[in-house]
Amino acid sequence: MRIARFSIDGNVAFGAVEGEAAPGDTTGLVLDIIKGIPFADFELSGTKVPLDKVRLLPPVLPNKVVAVGRNYAEHAAELGNEVPDAPITFFKPSTSVVGPGDPITYPSFSQDLHHEAELAVVIGRMCREVPKERVKDVILGYTCANDVTARDVQQREKQWARAKGFDSACPLGPWIETDLDPSDLTIQCTVNGEQRQLGRTSDMVRSIEDLVVHISEAMTLLPGDVILTGTPAGVGPLNVGDEVAVTIEGIGTLTNKVIKRG
Repeated sequence: MRIARFSIDGNVAFGAVEGEAAPGDTTGLVLDIIKGIPFADFELSGTKVPLDKVRLLPPVLPNKVVAVGRNYAEHAAELGNEVPDAPITFFKPSTSVVGPGDPITYPSFSQDLHHEAELAVVIGRMCREVPKERVKDVILGYTCANDVTARDVQQREKQWARAKGFDSACPLGPWIETDLDPSDLTIQCTVNGEQRQLGRTSDMVRSIEDLVVHISEAMTLLPGDVILTGTPAGVGPLNVGDEVAVTIEGIGTLTNKVIKRG
């Protein structure tokens, strides 16, 4: 099931996306409005609205986004880094989250903004110290993410909080796919229609199961929390006016435009 979060006539709701369309196209898709929230038992209301008549929002508003660095060997190498002995994790604040179609605001303190296409894991239930064999039980589904990074700031500051946590640095969407095997999916990023990144989730150094185990050893994960699983090689610069799109096989396309900070 594809679960979207959206607004219509000033109201916010979740809906199940029905129909098929080309990547990045919503023509013909409809939303069957969900009674309740997707983190508990719910029913479809049978009330349907065309998807192109609503505004898609970030599919979740996470309490926290836990991101993983250098989880693809070729990406680590392209930036001159080694694959770490243990996962590198960092936080992106909830205020960095934006949805499909929302602008990425170029931060005033950077001159080198980069895209990073990533598969995002959406947690479905509160959990801690999750054993590997139960990881699938705590995952609601998967969505597309862009771990937007002020690369120059990342390189000169020991902590990555400003480089990866500024407002609009975490686009998520367009929806959550709940019925998906994430082990070998194509991840692609284009900028103004030009392909920049092309990889597969099977190239991850550490699997989704390993990441959930590692992170949940340290902290409680809450429904709606998001884990970013790393980016394949091919990261590169973004400029004001660019349109960046992240497409993941079996999920869809997340598109955002870069604007100047006002």
